[in-house]
Amino acid sequence: MADPEWAPLTGFRVAVTSARRAEELSTLLTRRGATVTSAAAITMVPLPDDDELHRHTEALIATPPDVVVATTGIGLRGWIAAADGWGLAADLTAALGKARIVSRGPKATGALRAAGLPEEWSPESESSREVLQYLREGGIAGLRIAVQLHGATADWDPFPEFVDELRAAGADVVPIHVYRWHSAPRGGAFDALVGAIAEHRFDAVSFTSAPAVASVLMRAAELGIEDQVLAALRTDVHAMCVGPVTARPLVRLGVPTSAPERMRLGALARHITDELPLLQARTVAVAGHVLEVRGTCVMVDGEVKELPPAAMAIIRALAHRPGYVVSRGELLKALPGGGTDTHAVETAVLRLRTALGDKNIVSTVVKRGYRLAVDDGVA
Repeated sequence: MADPEWAPLTGFRVAVTSARRAEELSTLLTRRGATVTSAAAITMVPLPDDDELHRHTEALIATPPDVVVATTGIGLRGWIAAADGWGLAADLTAALGKARIVSRGPKATGALRAAGLPEEWSPESESSREVLQYLREGGIAGLRIAVQLHGATADWDPFPEFVDELRAAGADVVPIHVYRWHSAPRGGAFDALVGAIAEHRFDAVSFTSAPAVASVLMRAAELGIEDQVLAALRTDVHAMCVGPVTARPLVRLGVPTSAPERMRLGALARHITDELPLLQARTVAVAGHVLEVRGTCVMVDGEVKELPPAAMAIIRALAHRPGYVVSRGELLKALPGGGTDTHAVETAVLRLRTALGDKNIVSTVVKRGYRLAVDDGVA
């Protein structure tokens, strides 16, 4: 049997918001057929220039903590590398080595061991909640706890409940924000990406960090389109996150999210490949054919049919209620451009029928409108 001329993500539009490894993720998705738009949601503060991290590092060396919580491998390695640049790496590891060390997961554990800092305990689930439970059960009242965090701004913290609950249990918490970030500059590609989310011009948005999620939401608010962005993400623009920590800001706002079992970039690409067609494609048995409507194309019996924007808008509207009559007025509202002449609908339907290859797929219902000629005869 010959291989199909289409890839699993053919016809789907995916936004990539990553600041790191964006090209790698974009390539993985493009190879699977997706149309990818990439714009970094955040810019990182260079570690050697991070005066806040420098001050906190010196303070911990002067007064070593009782407990250290490492949350990310890249964050811990970056912190130690920055300390090395300041001539403080040996002093920092010596100070941390005096403490009980808890790791949130295997990546953080690997970074700790590479630095000669063996962990006391780490959960199998990579769950911050389990780390919190472990510390509270052991008693932390009066203890000084340094928590290495990854990604923060003055207005947003990636683990607010975690730090707050440690403090509520009586601990003196010292948050160590590694890789602080700013939102991408105004007026550029990132603004355009956020606007396209609001206009439902993507089928999915990929997120590889909670700061990227926060940046999208903050920029949407700045642009005055927060409600539209959230409405899109709650309906037909699917949020695909690398893991539960990344998804948390969206979950709090009632946005459905999905994530792979393993928090890895390749796993996220595979997850999008597997899940997006299930979530977004509409498949209908119509006029003796199998019709599948995707973001930017239609497949008829497995053959890709490229459609102009107006024809694509018509087929989406018809497929939303397969078999039912959709009036010319309703179809006119679905067309791009906001015209008022229903002749534009007739022209778009003619082009749609030509592109599909079988004029019987779209039926005319005299004086009422158009419908997909579904095989079960729904009217």
